[in-house]
Amino acid sequence: MDENTEKNTDENSNKEAVGVRFKNNGKIYYFNPSGIELETGEKVIVETTRGLEMGEVAIADPKKMNDKVNKPLKPVIRKANAEDLQCADEFKQREGEAMVECARLIEKLKMTMKLISTEYNIDGSRLTVYFSAESRVDFRELVRDMSRSLKVRVEMRQIGPRDEAKLLGGFGRCGRPLCCASFLDEFNPVSIKMAKEQNLPLSPMKISGLCGRLLCCLGYEFAQYRKMREKMPRRGKRIITLKGEGIVVGSKPIEEKVLIEIESGTRVEVSLDEIVDENKDKSEKKEIDKKVEKDN
Repeated sequence: MDENTEKNTDENSNKEAVGVRFKNNGKIYYFNPSGIELETGEKVIVETTRGLEMGEVAIADPKKMNDKVNKPLKPVIRKANAEDLQCADEFKQREGEAMVECARLIEKLKMTMKLISTEYNIDGSRLTVYFSAESRVDFRELVRDMSRSLKVRVEMRQIGPRDEAKLLGGFGRCGRPLCCASFLDEFNPVSIKMAKEQNLPLSPMKISGLCGRLLCCLGYEFAQYRKMREKMPRRGKRIITLKGEGIVVGSKPIEEKVLIEIESGTRVEVSLDEIVDENKDKSEKKEIDKKVEKDN
């Protein structure tokens, strides 16, 4: 199969899929549209492993579809109608009551867990409880009591610090709403190496978010910094510049400048353009030395 045929095959298969999002800025899941003409922003009822759910079409254009759409796909049942939207609003109001009841039972059973949120599915047959805890929690008794009290099937879901911050929202140290609650639909790996590469302070208080984990934004410019650093001389290297010979003690990749310490102990900032190629011949280096003496 040639490249054009394979591309056309992928595009044709993607025409039988739409991307649906269940939460604001949540992960996008793919479904078979079942022949229904859909547009971005429309509410749809889809079949999931947890039963019927209502979501919003996030991707309807096959050209924007992820190439790695897993098959087979569960179907889109229908476009959401007025009755579906009314049911969603009613169960949304009942989620507050479920939170209160769940919190009461958690306190009654003296359980060491933090209640985050509750969520009904579209037909109210299932209630999902999101919580966080430092270790595994035996919540069987809690599930029994909640099911008996609310007359609904209860599913407990333990989430991590990042997902907790995404659900609850808030403001970061930059003063803006949290990235995870605003536009990130999934979490990418973040490491301390990213902070080092960008010359950021390594204090956990300064590079951690509300979730207590490393800031997601550390990865936004990491690739650019790494690329810029490839042009920078490494720390500790002896270089010759128009301002004299010295050892590299620091760098500013964005400004394309390095900080060197010359023989007198003085630290001087020079641009990359002022660094002399190590392969220059001795006669040119002598001319540089004369120019330096003249400037001094």
